Amino acid sequence: MYCPAAFRQDDLATLHAQIDASGLAVLTSAGELGLQASHLPLLLEPGEGEFGTLYGHFARANPHWRDLASGAEALVVFSGPDAYIHPGWYPAKAEHGKVVPTWNYIAVHAWGQAEVFDEPERLLQLVSRLSDRHERQQAQPWATSNAPREYLDAMLRAIVGFALPIRRLEGKWKLGQNRSAADQAGVCAALSASPDARSHELAARMSTPD
Repeated sequence: MYCPAAFRQDDLATLHAQIDASGLAVLTSAGELGLQASHLPLLLEPGEGEFGTLYGHFARANPHWRDLASGAEALVVFSGPDAYIHPGWYPAKAEHGKVVPTWNYIAVHAWGQAEVFDEPERLLQLVSRLSDRHERQQAQPWATSNAPREYLDAMLRAIVGFALPIRRLEGKWKLGQNRSAADQAGVCAALSASPDARSHELAARMSTPD
């Protein structure tokens, strides 16, 4: 990932927090079928290995998991809030006109090689943890124990799990750090006034870029 020094994020706790907040990730790899990408919800175990370990699962019918089983390196992309930046939001436009449109965003890239597994109890633990994580905001959270065991066993046979120790981790916080304080304030004000929720989130992150 191209990352000028002004935008580089190296703090491990901050990178982990963004991974945990991102929800759906994009896992990519190259193998016998060429480049492949899968959109997957993942769990992070921050205390496993130098940079943490990611856990997730594929549909067994998805050939992508076979790349990982063969030892292919994977790149996992986690996206944060993003928004188009209109040049007119910069006070500098009225001063000298030397401004252009851009896009501000947050992204984390993680690399590693995965261990693939399909043991039923290990898969059940994984899907239970994933469900618990994403159901906790519901008024009546669903749990794997709510489903008939024979149905759940059939569902588990249809997936393949993986553990991916992170061997390399990069973060890019492109939040206008290369602009003046006045220009950054102008962008934050415009994003805060937008009807788009992600723009509001980006404005908040620009106010506290670290």
